[in-house]
Amino acid sequence: MAFPRPVAAVVFDMDGLLVDTEVLIRDLMMEIARQFGAELPISVFRRMMGLGAASDAVARAHFGPAFPFEAYARELERRIYAVVDAGVSLKPGVIELLDHLQAAEVPAAIATSSSHRAVERTLAPSGILPRFRSVVAAGDYARGKPCPDPFLAAADRLGVDPTSCLALEDSHNGVRAACAAGMMTVMVPDLLEATDEMHAICLMVAGSLHEVRIMLETSLRSSPSSAPG
Repeated sequence: MAFPRPVAAVVFDMDGLLVDTEVLIRDLMMEIARQFGAELPISVFRRMMGLGAASDAVARAHFGPAFPFEAYARELERRIYAVVDAGVSLKPGVIELLDHLQAAEVPAAIATSSSHRAVERTLAPSGILPRFRSVVAAGDYARGKPCPDPFLAAADRLGVDPTSCLALEDSHNGVRAACAAGMMTVMVPDLLEATDEMHAICLMVAGSLHEVRIMLETSLRSSPSSAPG
């Protein structure tokens, strides 16, 4: 399918979209919860996905006031960073898509619920961080996903109208945020399947970033500006 407008910039989520970290985070959260004498059901974890710091409220409500949440959060952060510092796998198609955007001179940014520290530690081993013109992370906006603020901030930093941006997301809350920002939004599912709501509000649901790259290549070839003069 073709994009309804020329794509002037691409805004990426990070966890579950650029890097294969959602499974890691899920498993560690559940394991460490058990170490502290509690269970974290998959249904609760799914509600937390894409929320960033706001996910703490969901976890606290689930665990209850007697749960040592601060100690749990410290241990979770320690364990996650121990893994990401060793390097985590990029999702299929990341390098090829970034190569295509660079060749087409289409700028890219990251809009994530994670902190700048987490972005640096997660992406530094792969070497892809310098390929993004801007990183919008927790602390850079007033309201996190599913509000549009992270994506609006990314568009502003790129100097591109949000409606001319393509947003790539894997979580439901991320898709809601990108669509609320007015961006052309493609969901690339990771742990969460595309629901009827996602199909209704997204431009499309892609199987991988390879599919997104092919869409962009096809769109560029078919655009009037790319036709021979």
